[in-house]
Amino acid sequence: MLLRPRRSVKLWFGLVMAAIGCARDTSRATPAAQATADDAEFARARERMVMEHLVPEGINDERVLAALRRVPRHRFVPDSLQQNAYEDRPLPIGHGQTISQPFIVAFMSQNLGLKPGDKVLEVGTGSGYQAAVLAELGARVFSIEIVETLAHEAAARLKNLGYESIQTRVGDGYLGWPEEAPFDAVIVTAAPDHVPPALKNQLRDGGRLILPVGDAHQELLLITRRGDAFDTQKLLPVRFVPMTGEAQK
Repeated sequence: MLLRPRRSVKLWFGLVMAAIGCARDTSRATPAAQATADDAEFARARERMVMEHLVPEGINDERVLAALRRVPRHRFVPDSLQQNAYEDRPLPIGHGQTISQPFIVAFMSQNLGLKPGDKVLEVGTGSGYQAAVLAELGARVFSIEIVETLAHEAAARLKNLGYESIQTRVGDGYLGWPEEAPFDAVIVTAAPDHVPPALKNQLRDGGRLILPVGDAHQELLLITRRGDAFDTQKLLPVRFVPMTGEAQK
C-alpha cells in the first residue's frame, strides 16, 4: 500500500531537490561565479596547450612557457572562437588577418632571447596577443598595425587587460618606428618577400630581427646585427599572411 508522505516530509524533500537543482543548473550562477568558473577552465586549457603542444615541440625557455600560461589567448579572438583559443592553430581575427598559432608565438619569442627591459618593435599588432606575450617577458613593446580598425581594437584590449606599457600606433611597419630606434629586437608577424632594410637598420648592434620571408614558400629567419654586418639563420618553413603596404611595391 502506498502511503502519502506527511506535509513536513514533502516540504523537506522539495527543499532538498530544489537545492540540488540549483547546484546543477549553471544558468542560475551569478555572472561573477560563472566568470570565475570560465577563467578556471581557460587556465586549465592553457596548461594543456603548454604541456601538449609547446613543450613536446622544443619550447624549453621557462620564461616563455610562463608567459604563455599567463596570457589569456581567448581574450584575443572573436567570442565565437573562444572555445578554440587554446588549440595549436591560427584563428581568424577579421580583416583577412589571423592570430598566430601558440607554437609559432612561443618559438619566435624564445628565439629572440629577450631580457627584461629590452626594447622591442613588433610589426603587425593584429589582435595584440604577441605583444602581450612580449610584455610578460619584461620587454618594452612598440607595436605597429597597418589595419586601423585592428590597431584600435588591440590597443583597447591590451589596456583593458592591464598591458598599459605597450605602445601602439597605426602605420606601415615596413618603415619601422625610427623615432624609437634603436631596438634590441624586432619581430614581424606578416611576410614580406624580402627583408625590409629599415627594420635591419633600426636594430642596435647585437640586436635580433625575426620574421617570415617569402611568397608561396616562406622561411622564418633570425637576423643578428654585428656592426654593419647581418648574420642570417633559417629557422623553419612557415605560413603567414602577406605584409601589405610599402612591402608590396
